[in-house]
Amino acid sequence: MNPIIYPGSSSFFPGKTAFNFYDYDYQFQTDADKVTTFVARRLGYPIQNVELQDINFYTAFEEAITTYGNELYAYKLRDNYLSVEGLATTTTTNLNNAVVAPNMGTVVRISEQYGSEAGVGGNVTYYTGSLSMSANHQNYDLNEWAISQSIANNDIEIKRIFYQESPAITRFFDPYAGTGTGMINLMDAFGFGGFSPAINFLMMPMSFDLQKIQAIELNDQIRKSNFSFEITNNHLRIFPIPNRDGKLHFQYILKSERLANSIVSNNTGSVSNVSNVPYKNPVYSQINAIGRQWIFEYTLAICKEMLGYIRGKYSTVPIPGDQVTLNQSDLITAATAEKLALIERLRAFFDETSKQALLERKAAENTAMQSSLASVPLTIYIG
Repeated sequence: MNPIIYPGSSSFFPGKTAFNFYDYDYQFQTDADKVTTFVARRLGYPIQNVELQDINFYTAFEEAITTYGNELYAYKLRDNYLSVEGLATTTTTNLNNAVVAPNMGTVVRISEQYGSEAGVGGNVTYYTGSLSMSANHQNYDLNEWAISQSIANNDIEIKRIFYQESPAITRFFDPYAGTGTGMINLMDAFGFGGFSPAINFLMMPMSFDLQKIQAIELNDQIRKSNFSFEITNNHLRIFPIPNRDGKLHFQYILKSERLANSIVSNNTGSVSNVSNVPYKNPVYSQINAIGRQWIFEYTLAICKEMLGYIRGKYSTVPIPGDQVTLNQSDLITAATAEKLALIERLRAFFDETSKQALLERKAAENTAMQSSLASVPLTIYIG
């Protein structure tokens, strides 16, 4: 059986590719036959027969464009994913030609967990509860309180116990107030006479006030029975032992809500992983000359690989009085190496144009410029 060979010309029309991704792009229609001629001649036609048909060339051309688009948008996805995660994925959304402005949305969402634990925001609700304290009763099990409130056992986590002693500033003694030193008149001169505490905040440094407040608090801890508490695994111990009945207020979260709130529902159709970021196949007519040249070379490599497999099936071709052995292994080896080199070259080019690389290059340019300007003599102005 003789293999079918390329006849020397082709005529593209929509429907001759495998997926019809670009069949109705006028520039694709125009270039399809040109690429076929280019590849056939690079494979040796007309000196050497090429055992391929036009649909093989068209399919390779389509695959090369799609591969280029995949590499391009995979690079853009890596560069922009933190800024587009959570974006609505509607049928009209297309990020191919969009300029994605960096934003802190995902970073803030990631950091919400810290706000929740610190009690300064986040995505976990803080609830308020109160516990009846009894005289001469020091230990309290807050898990029992949770069960009495129809909360699942061990589902609460206490975040804050509301016990605040009076601020040290209320026990602050200002030795300069009313001592006859004339400083009150000085305060009046500056318009501060109606404020209290009085002169000390004007005449003494702030460090003095801080040291006095620390001294008061340390005095309370050492010389007095400083009220405090200890909480371990929701078991609360009050120090010292209360001598009368009362109420103790606290804030808590539900552990189940912490886990539930860490999962954002995707019912609205939003970007949740790299597979549903709305990048689509490229528009061939919008690809510049740099990209098209890469596509032409990759199409050649695919056709070379395809031709190698075909020649492996027809390892020898009879000719009058003899037979010819075909170069299957050479074609496949060369095609594999060329495809790998083209992919690596494309990825290196994209990496060089990433946001990080461009900012680093800009910083290096600024440093070099400052170094050059430092060597320029400064003009001496004589008035």
